Amino acid sequence: MITKTIEDIELPQSSMGNARSLKIIRYGNKANGKKAYIQAGLHADEPPGLLVMHHLMKKLDRLDKEGRIEGEIVLVPVANPVGISQWRDTVLFGRADFNTGVNFNRNHFDITDQVSDDIKDRLGKNTVKNVTLIRKSMSGVLAAMSPEDESAFLKHRLLSLACDADIVLDLHCDLMASVHIYMGTPLWPDATDLSAEMGAEVTLLAKESGDNPFDEACSRIWWDLAKKHPDFSIPAACLAATVELRGAADVSHELASKDARGIMQFLTRRSLIEGQAAEIPALLHDATPLRGVEHVKAPAPGVVVFLEKPGATVESGTLIAEIVNPVEPLPEKRNIQVKSTIGGILFSINIDRYARPGRILAKIAGKKPIEGKGKNLLTL
Repeated sequence: MITKTIEDIELPQSSMGNARSLKIIRYGNKANGKKAYIQAGLHADEPPGLLVMHHLMKKLDRLDKEGRIEGEIVLVPVANPVGISQWRDTVLFGRADFNTGVNFNRNHFDITDQVSDDIKDRLGKNTVKNVTLIRKSMSGVLAAMSPEDESAFLKHRLLSLACDADIVLDLHCDLMASVHIYMGTPLWPDATDLSAEMGAEVTLLAKESGDNPFDEACSRIWWDLAKKHPDFSIPAACLAATVELRGAADVSHELASKDARGIMQFLTRRSLIEGQAAEIPALLHDATPLRGVEHVKAPAPGVVVFLEKPGATVESGTLIAEIVNPVEPLPEKRNIQVKSTIGGILFSINIDRYARPGRILAKIAGKKPIEGKGKNLLTL
């Protein structure tokens, strides 16, 4: 029996005659097992995840016909119909809301306090019952909210769709990068198989990265509730991760099919798809703290020439790039070297080759936390 359903959710109109909708594709039935929620394009100008969704749907359509979907799998192929409409001239600006300037993957709803108040007198010693209680409470708290602003409504609806999931994958990409993954520290090393299956060069861990991105809105509530209610068994019941699928120009059927296979193997191992998952690939690198990421910044204006590529292992003092300023009158200042101050994996570089003082040129994942990082660990 085919279980696939398609739903369109209309968003509130932000202007007269301008209506947008969110498409939800569901496979299977949560009553039969676990739930996985996967979305792409929350940053609407990041296309690799949308193509991965195409390949996932092809695979899931076949498995659905074969009756091999054991739990519920929910796909939101284009998670940001607001951002994907924000064109200016020939450029799509899908990272932040034109109306508010707020990043679409920041400031998602934190409902921890409301859920905590709701469940405090009903928690028990049974872990499974606690998880069921918390998920029901989260759904209830969200159902009682009614944001009217289009972007707030979108964020509310996405969280409502994902809040009761065992697995949440938010597909993104960087500028020019190798595959890397962000997730909560309490989820590691249980989530090692996700990083291994996706071929992640870097996995970045934080209990709280700042500004509440979508994956943390789904997962951090669990360890925050466990801290608020230490006498009760509350596990990290939602494995939520932001999966960065290389760079914005890394769009091909070959790569997208490979990424979709990795996700399918992960879902099979996690008992959402019937079958025997292949042996877990070797993990390329162990996870490192998000607080250990060095943001290599430009010390001067000019044209950037990168001397290392994403995925490279670097040491402290490795020459990462040169900044060339052809109008600098002093020859010794015309070519400025930019070096790493830590050892680690160079996992992202800026696609734009112009530098200005203070602009982030590259990111390096180090093994040790860097002092003075502050509260917000993510870039804009």
